[in-house]
Formats: sequence, structure tokens, C-alpha cells
Amino acid sequence: MHRPIALALTAALLAFAPATAGEKRTLPGIEDAYKTGAFVADPMPAIDAALAKARQSGQPVLLVMGANECHDSAWLANLLATDRFAPVRARYAIVYADIGMPHVKGLGRNPDVPKRFGFRIKGTPTVAILDAEGRVLNRKAAPKWRNAASRSDDDIYNELMR
Repeated sequence: MHRPIALALTAALLAFAPATAGEKRTLPGIEDAYKTGAFVADPMPAIDAALAKARQSGQPVLLVMGANECHDSAWLANLLATDRFAPVRARYAIVYADIGMPHVKGLGRNPDVPKRFGFRIKGTPTVAILDAEGRVLNRKAAPKWRNAASRSDDDIYNELMR
């Protein structure tokens, strides 16, 4: 008799617990972030436009290579769309490139994108900060974004605003 009550109480408390480091989190927001609206299936024209803008404004480009079917990619796209990340959106020209999940055989798309910037994708998202000439400024840090949904919002914000 006490066990069902304890289980019900535990379930109720877990509903209000914060996400732990290994737990997947979800955000309401963008659907199909890597394929609709400003996020198109062929990302090269958008990348070229962002680099052209960077040459005029001096604003760096944040190239997010990911896929909607990747939890971490979708999480990051939705996080960047929140009000809190408005300063990040103002700092960078952001381009979402649908590369699928090339680290999983048969699930890659748009292989010319990572190739153009010298990446061998080991996980998504891979987030590259580019200067106006298309040079990658964060080569070592770019692959570590593949665990974006497990990172704290503060960590992500602080890294992008450095």
C-alpha cells in the first residue's frame, strides 16, 4: 500500500525537477529549423549571403551544421530563438545548414558544406564561427556542440558572447 503512494509522489516530484546533465531537454519553438523559412534545404546561398554581409558589417557568421532529426541540433536552434539569446542573434549572422547526420551511415546531406570549411563531421550540431573571409575561428571548439542539449544555457550564452 505504501509503495504505490511513494511511486506516485516520486513521479510528481520528478515532474518539477530540473534537467540533469545527461537528460534530454526540449524547448517549444522552431519546427523544421534546418529546412524552412530562413533555414533552407540548400544552405550554400545563405552561407554566401552571410559571408557577404560579414564583409560589409564586420559581423562574424555563426554556421550551425545540424539536422532537425538530431535532438541537440533542434535544441540549439530553438534555444538561439529565445528572447534571452537576442544579443547572440544580434552579434552574428546565423546560418542553419541541414547536413543531416553524416556521422551515421546513409543519413548525411549537403556534404559540400562541411567540406567547404574543412570539417569531418563526428556529431551534430557542429558550430563554426567564421570571419568575413570564411575562415573558421573556433576549429577545436566547433565539434563540441554535439552535446548542446546537455550543456547549460549559461555556458552556451557565455561561449557565444566571448
